[in-house]
Amino acid sequence: MQIMKKSRLTLILLFTTFCVVAQNESAFEKGEWFKFKMSYSGWMKAGEATLEVQEDTINDRPVFHVVGNGKTTGAIAWFFRVRDRYESYFDKEKLIPYRFIRNIDEGGHTKDIEISFDQSNNKATIFNKKHNRIQSVDTELNTQDMVSTFYFLRNNLDVSTLKVDDEIRTNMFFDFENYGFKIRYLGKETIRTSFGKVTCFKFRPYVMAGRVFKEEESLTLWVSADKNRIPIRIKADLAIGSLRADLEAFKGLKHQFKIKF
Repeated sequence: MQIMKKSRLTLILLFTTFCVVAQNESAFEKGEWFKFKMSYSGWMKAGEATLEVQEDTINDRPVFHVVGNGKTTGAIAWFFRVRDRYESYFDKEKLIPYRFIRNIDEGGHTKDIEISFDQSNNKATIFNKKHNRIQSVDTELNTQDMVSTFYFLRNNLDVSTLKVDDEIRTNMFFDFENYGFKIRYLGKETIRTSFGKVTCFKFRPYVMAGRVFKEEESLTLWVSADKNRIPIRIKADLAIGSLRADLEAFKGLKHQFKIKF
């Protein structure tokens, strides 16, 4: 399963950053929790991932503390073990990050990185714990990390003004560099889920074609069109096979989850 090593279970955490929605009130609050199930090529269970919103303080500032965990399960875990943890601490009002943690073990490939953001001076200080190395990098204004981007866009980008095929761009800082994303809005679609039929906004994030993804437009993302703005389904066409993530369980939603039975 070399393709699993390249595609990585952490795709679920990366893809959720493409959830581009907006509304006048907050889409989430403390206690929100998601669980996703992942499958490879439509039938083999590959793993699971969770996202949970907590509260904390950073330098006496009240922040949301979001924790994301991912792991392989079932038969795949016997020969390719993944244990990934992502954490983001971001301002409760501005929704900009102050600290980001990435601690991963993917089949023996490990990283342990902590990033501190100085949003006033547009700097990121990266502490590579594995190699005991610290470096500073210039960032974009009000830059996001890969987790905070999801929550920021749930509240701040206005889907009501989008037309089919409109493109949206956003900046993010990941590991050691600034990273730009471009996504295309595909309109609305109602899909069948384990909860019932859910009306979703549909997006096509652009990715780098090559060893992992079949082509630049290999990802498709469905986000609930209610006030929660949650990721319902993600599908990735890989160089070999496909990877799919579906929302399996949730709790602590701020708004009613609109389902058609």
